Formats: sequence, C-alpha cells, structure tokens
Amino acid sequence: MADQFGIGAFAGKGDDWRQGRGEAALADVHGSVQVPKAGLRRIAAFLGPGYMVAVGYMDPGNWATSLAGGSSFGYTLLSVALISNIMAIVLQSLCARLAIASGRDLAQACRDAFAPWVRVPLWALAELAIIATDIAEVIGTAIGLNLLFGIPLELGVILTSLDVFLILWLQKKGFRWLEAFVIALLAVITACFGIQVVLADPDWRGVVLGFAPTVEIVRNPEMLYLALGILGATVMPHNLYLHSAIVQTRAYGETLPEKREALTWATWDSTIALMFALLINASILILAAASFHAVGRMDVAEIDQAHALIGPMLGDSVAPALFAIALLCCGLNSTVTATLAGQAVMEGFLQMKLAPWVRRAVTRGIAIIPAAGVTILYGSSGTGELLILTQVVLSLQLSFAVVPLVMFTTDRGKMGALVAPLWLALFATLIAGVIVALNLKLIWDFFGG
Repeated sequence: MADQFGIGAFAGKGDDWRQGRGEAALADVHGSVQVPKAGLRRIAAFLGPGYMVAVGYMDPGNWATSLAGGSSFGYTLLSVALISNIMAIVLQSLCARLAIASGRDLAQACRDAFAPWVRVPLWALAELAIIATDIAEVIGTAIGLNLLFGIPLELGVILTSLDVFLILWLQKKGFRWLEAFVIALLAVITACFGIQVVLADPDWRGVVLGFAPTVEIVRNPEMLYLALGILGATVMPHNLYLHSAIVQTRAYGETLPEKREALTWATWDSTIALMFALLINASILILAAASFHAVGRMDVAEIDQAHALIGPMLGDSVAPALFAIALLCCGLNSTVTATLAGQAVMEGFLQMKLAPWVRRAVTRGIAIIPAAGVTILYGSSGTGELLILTQVVLSLQLSFAVVPLVMFTTDRGKMGALVAPLWLALFATLIAGVIVALNLKLIWDFFGG
C-alpha cells in the first residue's frame, strides 16, 4: 500500500542517507567553511546560516502584510508575528537536524523518499514559492529605488535583474562573504527601524497586549487573510529548503559527537537570529499601528503610500529616508537567499545543475513579468495588493514543505540517533496541523464568498 502512494522508498533508505549517498547539497560550497577544533572560533564558525534564514522576516512582501495589518488592526496581529516566530524556530531547527543527521537537504530528501508523481508536484510548488518570493523582491527593490533616487517603477523592475552580478561576485569570494553581506544589511535595517520606532512613540501597553492571541483573528476573514500573509512572509517555504542546504557549508565532521555539537550550535544560531528578526518584523507592524492606525488611517497598505505619510505623521524629515533605505536593503538581502534556495531546490529535486547566473535569470525573468505588468497597468496602487497576495501564496505552499520535513525528522530509520525527540516531534506535528488547518480555512472562506 505504501508503494501505491509513492512512499515505499521510505523503507530501508535511512542507512543510505546517513552514509551521505549522492551528491552534496550546494556542492560548490559544501563543507567550505572550516570549523576549528576548539575555542570561541569553533563556536563562531557555526554562526551565519541562521541570519540568512532570518532575512525571510524582512523581505518586501512582509512589509506589505505588516503595514496593512498594523494600519487596519493596530497591534492585534503582533500575536501572529510571535506565533509565526515560534513556528519558525521549531521548523528551522528541524531543517538543521535533517541536514546534519542525514547529510541531505529537504529537496534531496523528498527526491529520495517519494515517487515521481509525488516529488515532481512538490518541486513545482517549491518553484512557485520561490517565484512568489522573487516577485516581492522585484517590487520591493523597485519601490526602494524609486523612493531613494526617483527611478520610475517600470525601469526599477528591469534594473533589479542586475543583482545577479552582485551575488556572483560574492559567491566567488566565498560563502562567508555572502553571510557577511547579509548581516551587514541586517544591521542597517535594524538601525533604520530602531530610530523610526522611537520617533513613532507607540503605545507600549498596546504593544504588550498585542502579543496576546485573540480568537477574532480566526473569526474575521479579512484579519485571517492578513494573518496568513504574515505567516507566509515569516515561515517561508523556500527558507526550509535553504537552511537544510546551507547548514552543510560547515565542515563539522562525521562522528556522532561532532554532529551533536554541530546540531546544538546550528540550532542556537537560527534561534537567536530568528528572535532578533522578530524585533524587526514586529517593528514594521508597530510602526504602522503607531503612525497610521492610531490617527484613524486604517487604509495604508501600499509601501509608497506609507513612505509619503510617515514623515508628516512622525514630524521628522529623516523618517522617509530611513524607511526607503531599509526597504532597499531588504530587497537586496532577499535576493541572496532566494537565489541560493532556488539553486538548492533545482539541484535537490531534479539533480540538475545550472550556472548560478542562468538559474537567476530564469527565475527573475518569470518574476519580472507579473511585476512589470502590474506596475505598468496599475502603477504603485496595485503593488501592495500583489505583495500581500504573494505572501498568502507562500502560506498556501508552506504545508507541502512542512509536512515532509516533519515526516523525515521523526523517522528513526532516516535520522538514527539524531531523530527528533518525542516532545519536539509532537510540537512539530501540531505546528504542521495548525498551518494546514488555517490554510484550509482560508480556502473555505474564499470559495464561500
């Protein structure tokens, strides 16, 4: 019966996985970061992949959902950001566990475990998620260029295709250079939002209360739509494929003690990075709630609209510039991670290797078409709705990455001694169930009118 459903390959492949069968994930950078034998330098060697993943909290699509959520519902959806963060911490820790225990990334694991009629749709859905992410990056970067330099949106959309040269240059210098680039831009984004939140002077009691969940989120279809957008913008499907691949850039060793230590530090790395990113993610929503919702502007969903209003609302001319700089940094950062995720997905599912610039040109070309179409037909007025839609699409794709991840990491035959403990397995299963249920609720609401 298992073979009938295409999952018979689960039986007996655990040993092959743990012996590292097949080509390594992202072979050109696999094991390229050396891990010293002891001391602080050994710990520092594991830091980095978590911050690459944390970029998902700050991509331009997340801006649209958080701006709309904050302006429409004040601080209420902060609870969704917190819950999404907890989900992300658990799921990313499972990605590290899968990679370190089995030597496989999530895409490779799906290819090994499922029959073609299962894994090909999974690959297509993963590609769809990356395209949705890329659309958000294209629009966000184009808007950032427009706000800072006055470049027309239509031209900005085309210019975003040039970012591939930056990525290729950084990749040639080494994977740590990519990580340093991402972390440096994260620092700029943090400074920009820190100053803006101070200027906004939010109602801190409302902020604290906003982190408490409310059933209104499920009962109100509009609020649920934005909540799922925030979930999709936070726990992004392509991040699961990405993290399970880039964790293997560390040369942590092959013995069980070495793998246990690598898992510990990789988990700390992603957890700290995601907690840090929660501050940025929440700051976007807090800024929108304090600047717009508090004064009765509950219709702010467009990024350029928020940029135009934020200066007068905060009474400070520097706020719009900080807003635009942070947006451009987010777009550039997301470009790096989406490119690597796309490479891992294609190589993992299809065992097909393309030159990075070819891979990037294809996905960016596909993303530019809808982004350019919307900007030409509707201008900036249509970009906010498209950004929110891309994040809801990501949320709908999330189940198809989370469910296999939980299945693999709770399978002792595949994971051996590093199988997820019972409490983690139960928690991860609950998270997967909640994600599936919320997406089914959204689909029900959509078709129910």
